[in-house]
Order: sequence, then C-alpha cells, then structure tokens
Amino acid sequence: MRTISSSSRWLLVCVLAVGILGAGTPAPAPPDSAKSGPAYPGPTYAALDSFLQDQVDAVGIPGAAVAVVRDGAQVHSAAFGRADDSGRPLTAQTPVLLASTSKSLTAIAVMQQVEAGRLQLDEPVQTYLHWFTLDDSRSSAITVRHLLHQTSGMASKDTAFEASDAQGPEALEEGVRALSGSALAGEPGEAFHYASANFNILGLLVQTVSGQPFGDYMEQHVFGPLKMAHSHPTQSAARADNAAAGYSRWFGSFWHQTDVPAPTTGMPSSTMYASAEDLGHMLIALLDGGRYGDARILQPGSVEATFEPRVQVDGSKEYAMGWFTRPLAESVDPGAPPGPDSDLPLLLEHQGEWGNSHTYLAMVPESRLGVALVINGNDTAAPSRLKAIDTNILRILHGQSPLPAVVQEDWLQRYSWAVSLALLLAELLSLWLALRFLLRRHTPSQERWIPLAWAAATLTLDGFALWLCLVYAPARFDTHLAVIIRQFPDVGVSLVPVLALAILWPVPRTVWLLARLRAGAGTNGRQRAEPAAP
Repeated sequence: MRTISSSSRWLLVCVLAVGILGAGTPAPAPPDSAKSGPAYPGPTYAALDSFLQDQVDAVGIPGAAVAVVRDGAQVHSAAFGRADDSGRPLTAQTPVLLASTSKSLTAIAVMQQVEAGRLQLDEPVQTYLHWFTLDDSRSSAITVRHLLHQTSGMASKDTAFEASDAQGPEALEEGVRALSGSALAGEPGEAFHYASANFNILGLLVQTVSGQPFGDYMEQHVFGPLKMAHSHPTQSAARADNAAAGYSRWFGSFWHQTDVPAPTTGMPSSTMYASAEDLGHMLIALLDGGRYGDARILQPGSVEATFEPRVQVDGSKEYAMGWFTRPLAESVDPGAPPGPDSDLPLLLEHQGEWGNSHTYLAMVPESRLGVALVINGNDTAAPSRLKAIDTNILRILHGQSPLPAVVQEDWLQRYSWAVSLALLLAELLSLWLALRFLLRRHTPSQERWIPLAWAAATLTLDGFALWLCLVYAPARFDTHLAVIIRQFPDVGVSLVPVLALAILWPVPRTVWLLARLRAGAGTNGRQRAEPAAP
C-alpha cells in the first residue's frame, strides 16, 4: 500500500485551503466585449420562444426572429420558420426588409450631422437644399426638426413613393425633387402628420452635408461602428447577404412568397435591411447613451434629444425623433384596476409595415430593456394580427400573459380583395352581356328599353369602380392607387383588369350600342313602311 509523504500532505492541505477560500470569491468580470449581460429568468424566455413558435404555427407566419437586450448586452435571441420557399431557416442574423423602422436608423445619422455642426435642427431645409420646395409657399418654413418629429405638414397620400421600382443611387434625390408638386396638409410645426417623405428628405440632407451617398454613409458611420454586419442600405446588397424573401397573405387565407417594390427612393424611411441581432446592437447603443462597446455613435445629449417627444399623436401617444412614445401599459396586469399613466415606464417604439414584411423595435429606458422583432411577411388585410405579437412580446417580458389578437381593421380593408374580385366579376359579366347583345342580328322593337336600361346600369357600375379606385380607396388608405396595387398584391391582381375595363370599354361599348339601336330602329321603320304583299 502506497503512503503519502508529509511534504505531499502539506501541499494537498494548501491546495484544498486555496480552493475553499476561492469558492467564496467572485470570478473576474469578463471584458466588455464579451459581456453576456443579466438575463430575465429562464422560463420568461421559454415562454417568449413558445409564444413565437405558436404564432408561426397558428397564423402561418413564414418566419420570425427576435433579439432582447438589457443593461448593455444581448440577453436572448431566437428565430423560427423559413427565410424563403427553399426551406432555408430564418436566423437571428438574416437580413429582413425593415420598412418604417428604417427611420430610427436615419435619425441617428441626422443627429451625428447635428453634432458635427453640419446640420442645425431649427434651420429650414432650404438652408441646405436651396431648390427644395413643395406646391405650397409654406414649405419654405419646414425645418430639420419638423421632419424628425413628423410635423412638416406633408401628408402620406400626396408624397407616396412605395410603388416605385427605382434602385439607382440617384433615386433618393430624384424622389425628393419630385415632391415639388405635392401639397401641404397642414401648417409646418403645427401638428403630427405621418409621412415617410419626411425621412427621405432627412436622408438627402445627410447625403448633401456629409458629401457622401446616404447608403455609403450608413455603412461607414452607423452599421460599421455598431458591428451590424448583416445590415444593408439597398435591396441588392441585402440579397447578396442571403436576405429573407418577403411573403404576403393572399385573400386572407394563405401566405405566398411575393416581391413588392423596395425602391432606393425610400431608403432613409423604409427600405433598409437588417437582422434582429443587428437591430439589437442599435438598441444597446441608444440605451447606453450612444455607446456600443468601444465605439460611440452619439453623445448622451443627442440620445436624450432623440428620445424627447415633441408632438402629440393621439391620447397619451407622442412622437420623438423616429420613435413613438407612450406609457408601457403591457407592464401591468390588464385585469388590475387602472392607475395613472404617470406611474408607468416610458416606452419608445416603432413598427414597420410593408407589403411583405413586418418589423418592430421597442425600448424601455428606465430598465434599459430593448426588443427587436423581424417577420418576413405581412398580412396587409389585417396587420393588427402581427401588431398584437409586438405588444404580447412586451407583456411576456414583463411577466404578463399574452392576450388574444383582436382584428381592428374595418370591413373594407379586411375584405378589399373580395371587393376587388367582385368588381372584376361584375365587369366581366357586363362585358359578356354587352357582347351577347351587340352580336345579335336583330332586337325586337318592343325590347329596345332592356339594352338601354342595362347600358345605364353598366355605366353606373363603371363609375362606381372608378370612384372606389381613384377617389375613395386612396383617401381611405392615405396613399396612391399605384401603391395599393403594388403593395396589396391580392387586391392589385383584380383591380388592374377592373380599371382597364372601366376606363377602356365604356366608350366603345356605348357607341356600338347606340349604333345598333339606331340601325335596328331604321330596319323596323322600313319594315313598317313596306306595303303588304297581295
């Protein structure tokens, strides 16, 4: 049997003593770049992931990715579903079209130029773009701050660009110059009027005063310092990085991979791309006073200015610089007695809605919590279904149970595809009846009132279709008809032939009908004038 020497026993005692004492000493903190950050309890993230998986399964969402940050670090990320029809999985690093959450990124670039002294918030846009004008003399009073707070007075319908296919680097300036024929809906600085054109102008301002194309500027001064390796200013760059394909929900029933325009005209407001994890980097920087790791993209004062709401939207909702603000109602039990909004933390959020994507950003500065969600699809007939996912994520992260989605859209938006399809069927029926009558050889004189009544009815149908498409729908959805056709593909597939029939067919149909009736009347008159045979 082997024995242990006294020197060996003494060494063993020393080692054990060091081990016991070291057990009560905290390990050295990891370097800042390796921070994992404090996390919510495990079951909270399990509940979040389970909820998102349920949404993918139940609603049929093609794919979703989420990133959660807190106290200067990413604490959770997850992805579900597919990136495209090949079955490639969506990941937290997959670029997705951001839609309006692009505005939050552009606001950073604008404030960087303010810090550099190249832009002044309360200077008119014309100070930097001498040619800038709208179809209203009041446009000369629009300032940089008005654009950031959506108070320029521009309306979304009069400045819509979403139907454009422009992809060239010159499209941004061309789009802003094209606004010269747009009217103002209100006095600059007076009230909130949401219009993506506000941020497109801001992007051109950054491009002009920095002397650098806007997309290049974002890559060098925003994406680069924030280590947003899977974020891109253009569609082509995103696709080269295996961006997710977009999906639309067709006819309120099935999801279909669908291409809709993503023009560089709207890059600063709507058409940049980023992954969920990259957006988390941006949230970390904003919640940490403008710093991400060793890089500083903004000074703390600029971040505070970005967060400050300056205009009321409705109720307790206000708008800051690229962020909506409101009390965080999701942090309390919905069944509890309501308390004053002042007792609730402030939430900054922005949603992105495109014809084939949905994104969401949220920050709670008080708890330094941030959430980024990207979904590579959109239900344009009932976007409230996806917006409910946004708010339920906030509920889950604050220990509350998710609530069932409530569809809030009116019947016209929910069933616009059915309305357009019904109009198409009515127009096709009208065409068939017209050809059936016009190709007949003879119409009895006693039945001549029937085609006349029918002709009046078809003209009424044509007039209704044109009014609905050219007047009511653009006013109802605050956009152009071309945008409805391009961004609501299941509606557009019926509206295009409806418009073609309603515009091109009525005149030749009516002329042909009157000619036939006149010819028929002449034939009947000649028959009556002929003497009877002996």
